[in-house]
Amino acid sequence: MSTVPPLYRHLVDDASMFPPGNLPLPAAVAAHQSHLQAPYAGLVGPFICTDDDLMKVAAEAARSGAAPLRVSVVISGGAGGIEPTVRWGDRSKDVEVTAVEVRLRAEDDLSRNALRVVRACDDCLDEESAYVEVGLDGGWERALDVIADAGYAAKLRTGGLDAVLFPTEQQVAAFITACLDREVAFKCTAGLHNAVRHTAADTGFEHHGFLNVLLATRASLDGANQDELAALLGERDGETLAERARNLSDDQAASTRRWFTSFGSCSIDEPRADLTTLRLLED
Repeated sequence: MSTVPPLYRHLVDDASMFPPGNLPLPAAVAAHQSHLQAPYAGLVGPFICTDDDLMKVAAEAARSGAAPLRVSVVISGGAGGIEPTVRWGDRSKDVEVTAVEVRLRAEDDLSRNALRVVRACDDCLDEESAYVEVGLDGGWERALDVIADAGYAAKLRTGGLDAVLFPTEQQVAAFITACLDREVAFKCTAGLHNAVRHTAADTGFEHHGFLNVLLATRASLDGANQDELAALLGERDGETLAERARNLSDDQAASTRRWFTSFGSCSIDEPRADLTTLRLLED
C-alpha cells in the first residue's frame, strides 16, 4: 500500500538528465532505481530520456539490474521519429516505453503539424501514451483541437533557462481551461520543481508551483473561471494551498490527476521535500 496520497501518486516524472540537473546517464539511471526502492516510490513516474539516448539508457538499465526500466521518450526529430522509437521499445527487454513526448515545430499552421504527429502516433501506438507539446503561440488552440480529436494528451512548458520560457498565470490558466474544455489530459515540463509559486533567488525567474497547478485544475473542474484559476496559480502562501489540498477527497484527487497527469522534474528530491515541509507527504 502506497503511503503517497492519491493527489501525488506518480506525479513527478524523472527528468534528471535534462537541464538544469544534467545528471550523467549512468548516475541518472542509478538514482532513478534508488527512488523506486525508497518509501516515497509512489511519488515517482517514469524515467525521461530522448530518443537519441534510449539505446544507451536500455544498456545501462540492463547493466545495473534496473531493467525493465519504464521510460517516457522525448522525440527529437519530429513526427518521423515516433515510429522507430516505439518499434525499438517494443523489441527491447530492458526498457518499457510508456509514452512519447513530441514538441510541435513552429510554423504558420500548428494544427497541420499536430495532424502529422497524431497520424504518426495512430500508426504505431498501442498501450503507449502520447504527449504533444503545443506551446502558447498563435494557433495553439487549433492544434489542441487536433490532439483532442485524436484522443492524445498535451504538454505545457512551464519554464526553462530563460525568463521568456515561463508563461504567465493567465497563459497557464488559459491552457488548463482549453484542455479541460476539450477533455484533453496534460502534463507539464520545466521550471516546476517546487510546490508553490515563487521567485527564484538566483535568477529572479517567476516559477509556477506544481501544487498551484494541481489546485487550479481542480478548481477548473469545479467550474472556476479563468481569472479565478490565474489567482490560484499566483498564490504564494504554501499553507493556504496545502490546506486546500488536504481538504480534497480521494475522488476529487483522482479526477484532478486524470487530467493533470504529471510533470517532468530534473529533481525528485525538491518536490518531495516541499510536500514533506507542507505536511502533505510523510517524512
